[in-house]
Amino acid sequence: MPGAARRTLSLVGGILAGAALVLPGSVATADTRPFIIGGHDATEQYSFMVSLQQGGQHGCGGSLIRPDWVVTAAHCVGAPDGMTARIGSTDRTGGGSEAKVTQAIVHPDYNGGAGPGGDIALLKLDHAVEQKPIAIAPDPGAAGTATRIIGWGMTCDDEQQCPELPVTLQELDTELVDDARCTNFDGGTELCTDSDTPDAMGCFGDSGGPQVVGRPGEWQLIGATSRDGDDDPKCATGPGIWTDVTAYTDWIDQQIGG
Repeated sequence: MPGAARRTLSLVGGILAGAALVLPGSVATADTRPFIIGGHDATEQYSFMVSLQQGGQHGCGGSLIRPDWVVTAAHCVGAPDGMTARIGSTDRTGGGSEAKVTQAIVHPDYNGGAGPGGDIALLKLDHAVEQKPIAIAPDPGAAGTATRIIGWGMTCDDEQQCPELPVTLQELDTELVDDARCTNFDGGTELCTDSDTPDAMGCFGDSGGPQVVGRPGEWQLIGATSRDGDDDPKCATGPGIWTDVTAYTDWIDQQIGG
């Protein structure tokens, strides 16, 4: 995210549009856990999980919401030329289905990271895949709602200590928290999120990935990973911000059909 107040959580510059690659400069402590940060290997297959890639290199996450449509963060999206998607695998290097991205639709409210809101985009795949899409929840729930975040982002706050993204998908149980916990935040279209796990949160490379509610086999989508939620340069301290996908349901239906 451009500037300390809007550190977006994508990693590969080749699929970014209007969002500078800003990596945290702080040094992780010796007890930093080597996971999403603070999460663990995925405990199940998520048929809807998407790795967006350029040249086989993971850049952002996404969620399959139709057999040939993916929702992600707007700051992940540039020209679709060369962008591919791996769908439904916990291994970002293999398995699941692969498809090319042929079209990108960025929400008109997205302002390139200059302010909150509008950080959502739709990607059209070149063919329908066999994996089961995830349904969008009717609403995200109130503060205190249990959620889960999923992604292949950085596993510590210092890229020198964890230069390689995890191959295995990571997950972290989280919860929605009061809007006032997040800074530079739009309560109407975004979700302020934290975790009971100490020093745990999404980080660079998790952008666009899903925040879900429910239980195994019955997950519903509420969010797409957007950015850090406070002024601390470390990903793992404080809350994070997710775009409230449920707030954009009408727009999504207008673009790709209900």
